[in-house]
Amino acid sequence: MVQQSASLNPETVVEEFKKNAVTHVIMLPDSETNFLYMLMQTEPSLTVIPVAREGQALSTAAGLSVGGKKPIVLIQNTGMLESCDSIRGWGISLNTPVVMMIGYRGWTRHGVNSSHDVANFTEPVLNALGIHYYLIENDSDAPRLSLAFQEAQETRRPVAVLVGDEFHGFNR
Repeated sequence: MVQQSASLNPETVVEEFKKNAVTHVIMLPDSETNFLYMLMQTEPSLTVIPVAREGQALSTAAGLSVGGKKPIVLIQNTGMLESCDSIRGWGISLNTPVVMMIGYRGWTRHGVNSSHDVANFTEPVLNALGIHYYLIENDSDAPRLSLAFQEAQETRRPVAVLVGDEFHGFNR
């Protein structure tokens, strides 16, 4: 059992993936999620598929889903903006039941975001696409990942999980 903490620990995230029978993690590796990336690489039940651009993640997830696998997409909100057409086409139009775990870069707990920050666009874009989302900040929020997987399966649509702690627990 992973010990609960004030941050979102990579071990907790991987346990949620395992609990939800995730088979593949599609992601654009970056420095903020390095420890999570290394941990996923050592987990035998997960296959990590790096992409060159976030826009490739949803098409990869759709293919895996059609093939009977259970993928999750890990991207940052900046990459989500770049991926909107892919999310629309490969996720929404094809009824792909996939969870997108999105680093909520620039988000602050008290809503005091810089006026030019991508955090200001994240939720409005998800709302415009009709994608329901959950916010997670720490280990006690991690069960929301299970809610997102359940909702994606029931609705056969993408569901987002916004990670408000991207620079803390994943970075050691």
